[in-house]
Amino acid sequence: MFRYAGASGPYGKMVLVIVVDGIYYAVGLGLAGVLVSWLAGGWFSAPLWVLAAFCLYFFRDPERATPRGPVAVAPADGKVVAVKAESPAVNRISIFLNIFDVHVNRTPIGGTICNVQYQKGKFLVASREECSAQNEQNVVTVQGEGTSVMFKQIAGLIARRIVFTKKPGDRVAKGERIGLIKFGSRVDVLFGPEWEILVRPGMRVAAGSSVIARRLDVPEIHGA
Repeated sequence: MFRYAGASGPYGKMVLVIVVDGIYYAVGLGLAGVLVSWLAGGWFSAPLWVLAAFCLYFFRDPERATPRGPVAVAPADGKVVAVKAESPAVNRISIFLNIFDVHVNRTPIGGTICNVQYQKGKFLVASREECSAQNEQNVVTVQGEGTSVMFKQIAGLIARRIVFTKKPGDRVAKGERIGLIKFGSRVDVLFGPEWEILVRPGMRVAAGSSVIARRLDVPEIHGA
């Protein structure tokens, strides 16, 4: 899935990076636009061209600089809609992605993927609190050094396709691409008591680069 198409600027710099799925959608809609234009005229094909352009925009995948040190990064772009205690030992951060956010997901910590569980469920609006438990979702646990973090790729009202490109036993680096959710969704991250939560509701975060939690039991070494 994570093959890219791009355009180069005058100095060879990559200025547009798109998940290959977006190219397929855009080409299909573009061909449909050509057919409709030929059969019915250009104005009738305009919505298809708009949708083709939107697919290229939606499936963009910018490069991100991942911070080092004993921190966890956001697994998704979007708005933090909840920071809640699931139990005395578990805190949850919920990030809502609208259709204009980048939808490529990244792992919050480095380590080994030790469990992947797909759960069928409802397709409630992803910003609603109850969707964390009730919506269709892919639940992933990453075992890091001295800690484990669980995150959930959650489908929404429009998003009906969750893509996950890893499998149990795979090693992942912090901020590495692990999949995407198509057309509006939510990602929850669950942290144990060894993590200090650093975000609050209303904040916007970027996948792979925004720090959302810090280890309390590991000293932060300058420059690490």
